[in-house]
Amino acid sequence: MEFDTKAIHGGLAKDEKGDVKMPIYVSSTFLVKDLEKPMETGYVYSRLNNPTREALEKRLAMLENGKFGLTFASGMAAETCLAMSLLKAGDHVVAFDDLYGGTKDLFNNIMKKNFEVELTYVDAREPENVKEAIKSNTKLVWLETPTNPLMKICDIKAISSIARRHGVLTVVDNTFLSPYFQRPLECGADIVIHSTTKYINGHSDSIGGAVIVSDENVYKKIKFTRDETGSAMSPFDSFLVLRGLETLPVRMEKHQQNAKSVVEYLKDNEHVEEVYYPGIKDHPQIDVIKRQMTGYGGTLSFLMEGKRNEINKFLTSLKIFSFAVSLGGTESLVENPAYMTHFHLSTKEREKIGIKDGLIRMSVGLEDPKDMIADLEQAFTAAFSGR
Repeated sequence: MEFDTKAIHGGLAKDEKGDVKMPIYVSSTFLVKDLEKPMETGYVYSRLNNPTREALEKRLAMLENGKFGLTFASGMAAETCLAMSLLKAGDHVVAFDDLYGGTKDLFNNIMKKNFEVELTYVDAREPENVKEAIKSNTKLVWLETPTNPLMKICDIKAISSIARRHGVLTVVDNTFLSPYFQRPLECGADIVIHSTTKYINGHSDSIGGAVIVSDENVYKKIKFTRDETGSAMSPFDSFLVLRGLETLPVRMEKHQQNAKSVVEYLKDNEHVEEVYYPGIKDHPQIDVIKRQMTGYGGTLSFLMEGKRNEINKFLTSLKIFSFAVSLGGTESLVENPAYMTHFHLSTKEREKIGIKDGLIRMSVGLEDPKDMIADLEQAFTAAFSGR
């Protein structure tokens, strides 16, 4: 099946009732069919397996061209179970220096402090930096591409090849592009992570996460941790994400089309110092982008001039863009990483990465781009009218 067909039909098995949509199986427990094999004869308990969730997991695996999918109560639950399954005290992780703030909190304040896992952050735009950081106890290379929030790109194939030569697994967070625009497993990565809250669900009405792998041993380790920690996605959220996936291809195309229009406006705005988006003409990593991505997505960041009160005025004056965290929904969202998604990082840590106070992350939704640009224009005018 082609991608658009998988997004609608993948993972669904027609049952005797003839449902054309996967029902929501709300039962917490299921009939045991055989005392001799009570845990091996179908569904037993929804914390372990659930038909609705299983359909979603199969579809996600198909879309990423992986063999096994697992879904979780949130993106952070997915990351936590993955880390707890594959790391132990004394192990080492090489990670991109520009990562989602919650991921860094997990690494710095839980895995490092509580589980004694070593961490090295590098600018993974240069594969050589990853190679130099790998040590004898390195177990994982953890990447985002594009990164959150600076939209940095790294070469999945080159880094995965380096990691594999050292016996290290490569993890790629593919949330920003979804499997529609990028499939890391095809580029050599071992594990793909998603916050299904974002583009995969696409409607800002469900929290969830996913892990997709092809190695059965890795899959079993992560599933055991998920099952025993009770962090699986609920049947209702599974249903919502299955529904959202059906429109993923058309949504991603529209998100990208609108993002390009907004980028062109921002590039010519006198109050914008820099725009960060993979689809910008003459991007310094255009060769890598063309090799591993089929599109650029709908998320971008830009650096605006101004004092904190002017930045705040801009954000609070927006009407079409909602001033809120998250991304990937039908509605346009805008947030300030320094004071919101990455506020746990110190000023020194943020500045080292490049997250300045005037950095704005934008999730371009499905509204008409003319309305978006008019909204941005009036907000910029309101912010700087006092000068």
